[in-house]
Amino acid sequence: MKLVFMGTARFACKPLACLAESHHELLAIVTGPDEPLPRGSKTCPTPVCQEALDRGLMVFKPRSLKDKKLFYLLKELEPDLFVVVAFKILPRKLFTLPRLGSINVHGSLLPKYRGAAPINWALINGEKETGLTSFILNEKVDTGNIILQEKITIDKNDTFDSLYARMSERCGPFLLKTLERLEDKDFEPLVQDHSLSSPAPKITSENAMIDFGFPARNVVNFVRGLSSVPGAYTFFRGKRVKILGCSFVDEDSVEGTKSPARPGTIIPHKKKLLIQCAGSVIEVSKIMPQGKNVIDGSSFINGYRPMKGEWFGEIPK
Repeated sequence: MKLVFMGTARFACKPLACLAESHHELLAIVTGPDEPLPRGSKTCPTPVCQEALDRGLMVFKPRSLKDKKLFYLLKELEPDLFVVVAFKILPRKLFTLPRLGSINVHGSLLPKYRGAAPINWALINGEKETGLTSFILNEKVDTGNIILQEKITIDKNDTFDSLYARMSERCGPFLLKTLERLEDKDFEPLVQDHSLSSPAPKITSENAMIDFGFPARNVVNFVRGLSSVPGAYTFFRGKRVKILGCSFVDEDSVEGTKSPARPGTIIPHKKKLLIQCAGSVIEVSKIMPQGKNVIDGSSFINGYRPMKGEWFGEIPK
């Protein structure tokens, strides 16, 4: 098939590479404009743009998907299909342009976790499995008819970073299977059961803050789901700190955990950074104080020497 691939994030690089090495014809790549670097006025291409340029592919970087010039450039290519992975919402005029329409690959088992952050929310909610879904684009986000699904087990030690990488790796072969199904004249896509849908909204600064008032299991899953991007955070001595790794504590093995303190309180220990949650305790293994590098819990104890009764979570005035 003659394809136009649309994507921006690193997640889309592996499937793009897989398509580029297949028998399908990649006519062009559509991605976002170059992104500003953290410091200075310089910019850099999106991950997908860099992958495409490395492979000598034609790249379009429109500032708006409603750009008439983009529409006519793509129309002139006469594509069979648009393939969308980790990209923006396409206007109807654009996603209906190809002969076969447009498809999207989503990082969940739809209709579960519709939205911008399905991998994050699967981890936050303690799911044991997630998956990939390819579907036909329509006007309502993540509601189109399903072409193919593939389950992926979530390991107990998975974080957002590890699960994201593994799902991206699986996305390429999955996409090729999806295209095979579309080439089958007898194939009929599956209508989603909208009554089973659940949301996966974008993670913002406001909803990335840790609430130690939840049980340890919830806090650990929350940290897993946001590590390392954007990173779950709290406050200590008036400054923001990110907690990037933590685990449950066997309370029988640690002295001082049998008398629950207020949520967020640091449990005294010479080597371990222990924090009280609702009726249970976590041990922090990776923490990043504001403006500092990532350190382990022991280094935090040695460097900051928290006093008895100090706690995480007090929002500065």
